[in-house]
Amino acid sequence: MFRNSYDSDNTTFSPQGKLHQVEYALEAVKQGSAAIGMRSKTHAILLTLKRSTGELATYQKKMITIDDHVGIAIAGLTSDARVLSNSMRQQAMQSRMLYGRPIPVARLVQTIADKAQNNTQIYGRRPYGVGFLVIGHDETGPHLFEFSPAGTAFEYYAHSIGARSQSAKTYLEQNYEAFEDASLEELVRHGLNALADTLQQDKNLTKRNTSIGIIGPSTEAVDRAEEGKVSGAAQRGYFRVIENDDVEPILRSWRRSRGEPEDEPEAEGEGETQQQGGDAAQPQDDVEMA
Repeated sequence: MFRNSYDSDNTTFSPQGKLHQVEYALEAVKQGSAAIGMRSKTHAILLTLKRSTGELATYQKKMITIDDHVGIAIAGLTSDARVLSNSMRQQAMQSRMLYGRPIPVARLVQTIADKAQNNTQIYGRRPYGVGFLVIGHDETGPHLFEFSPAGTAFEYYAHSIGARSQSAKTYLEQNYEAFEDASLEELVRHGLNALADTLQQDKNLTKRNTSIGIIGPSTEAVDRAEEGKVSGAAQRGYFRVIENDDVEPILRSWRRSRGEPEDEPEAEGEGETQQQGGDAAQPQDDVEMA
């Protein structure tokens, strides 16, 4: 790789107006496997492609529960994700202890963005090499945010990060108008379509490499809320992760809607290993990427 005097200092701008260390951190996010987020009027969902570090390793978890009403999907360095997610949990716990209520999703995301931005302007520190998709549900409804190592946080109707995420973005951009009024089942189906677009040609979505995170009320709670019989946490629902055997019925229904065989594909097409990084540079040494 070509290097210059600005590569090792994250507090000095290059003549082109760039902070190279921040840009390298953004590249680390692209080395992680794909993560997709979407939201409708009632729900927000995450879909991730789990990655295995080798033939003998289990698939890495891509989703982390922050609070009952907030969950995240990660792409990048798992060690950095652990540090930042613990900080988010502390903020959520502090809100419940001091104010007796769940922390607003936007405030939580902005807090962690400020923490990451601080590392981009202090000499001797490096930017965090991980990106998040954050979903949550509060008094203002469901939310989807993207957090990046640059310390930015933006809200989206739908978004994707990680390896080959541009293919998923293309699908989301072409279909996003249908998301707002979509049912939970339709939203998940669109998400699986987008996630499948990030796969290599010889890979498939299976129960081992696919995770789905959902925040929002159950169908029964939605009906009861319309009748004025449910309020508070029951309307918001709880963040829950569906994976392994629990995700198989959803994948079967999705394959059926696409006219494909419902049975799970053969094992050799299940997912990707850590060394298959897609459109970004390959992970180096034993750094754990998700």
